[in-house]
Amino acid sequence: MSEQRKWEKDGRFFTSPWNWMDSAREGLAFPSTVKFHDVTLRDGEQQAGVAFSEEDKLAIARRLDAAGVHRIEAGMPIVSPADQAAVERIVAEGLNAEIFAFARCMVADVEKAAEAGVKGVVVEIPSSGHIIDRGYGWPLDRAISASVEATLAAKEAGLYTVFFTIDSSRAELDWYLDLVAEVATNGHMDALALVDTFGVVAPQAIPEWVRKVRERLPDKPLEAHFHDDFGLAVANTISALSCGVEVVHSTVTGIGERAGNTPMEELALALEMLYGLEQPLNTEAFYGLSRLVRERAGHNVPTNRAVVGDRLFQVESGIIAGWLQRCVDQYPTEVFPYHWGVVGQPRAHVVYGKGSGIASVDMAVEALAVETTEDERRALLTEIKSRGLDLKTLISIEEVKELLDQLRS
Repeated sequence: MSEQRKWEKDGRFFTSPWNWMDSAREGLAFPSTVKFHDVTLRDGEQQAGVAFSEEDKLAIARRLDAAGVHRIEAGMPIVSPADQAAVERIVAEGLNAEIFAFARCMVADVEKAAEAGVKGVVVEIPSSGHIIDRGYGWPLDRAISASVEATLAAKEAGLYTVFFTIDSSRAELDWYLDLVAEVATNGHMDALALVDTFGVVAPQAIPEWVRKVRERLPDKPLEAHFHDDFGLAVANTISALSCGVEVVHSTVTGIGERAGNTPMEELALALEMLYGLEQPLNTEAFYGLSRLVRERAGHNVPTNRAVVGDRLFQVESGIIAGWLQRCVDQYPTEVFPYHWGVVGQPRAHVVYGKGSGIASVDMAVEALAVETTEDERRALLTEIKSRGLDLKTLISIEEVKELLDQLRS
């Protein structure tokens, strides 16, 4: 593919050439590859009303692995024997993905994680003075001492240790930087997670956050864990990656506490199709994986949700139906920014309702293999629109046939 056409690739996607203007890319410093650390089975399960069984977790872990996720955060073993058993079963599955556990900054939590046989552990501690005081009722020095003790225990257990500072983005900056520097010096961390627990940081603040941390920890790998309370988790994660952060924490379809976490599918497509960054996930697995997680979580999403919405590639508008009629086989990305097959969705097709147009009717009678006059097609369109408005929903091709039969009776 030529340098000039990075925005359009083999019918896979067609995005904006403006993304590739030199002035638009100035200052971007993405890593050569991005690693996806999936937290669906831990942070995703913290969404209100979601409860995954051991079998649910194992099924999801297998599909995450098949999608090419680098790490799977399988759970928090200290929570219960059932959680411990689920983590152990996922470890025993022998997946290609590295299996991590989550732990509070408590030695007992770390020991439980090590017993489960995981490769690494994410060790959490509150990092803002106000939440340490109001949420936990701790003195500040307890956060430091607990962090040092627990991370040293993780090192002793041979676990890759990600130090995870809750509420980083609302922390008093100097206190937060002192905390992470203290743990890096006197405790242990293989990597530091930049954690926006409440989804309250803005994209323009991320580079400064990264810069401040790197002044204290110049050689420490950084990971991004952002929540979506203002709908900015993907934008914030991309901002972090553009500063050289290498690992992203994400969930399937963004499930998670409150408004959820960074959605894996949206982030992966944006990195590839808007920034030209190689990402190793199997995007064709996205729709099926999302459907599995939604089914096991009892979680519904809007039908027009990006990437995985069930009606994302259905066309009701008469104008767009005309586009689809002319382009669907040879030029599908004239109608959609990425091909349905790229994300494992069913083939794009026309549906019928109040928004239908004459092109929709033309496609319907073709699908039904019936001969009609122009007057019949226009009368049928009127009936389709009326039925769609009355029912306030789509109508099936079988109902279209019934309407046509009624017109002819």
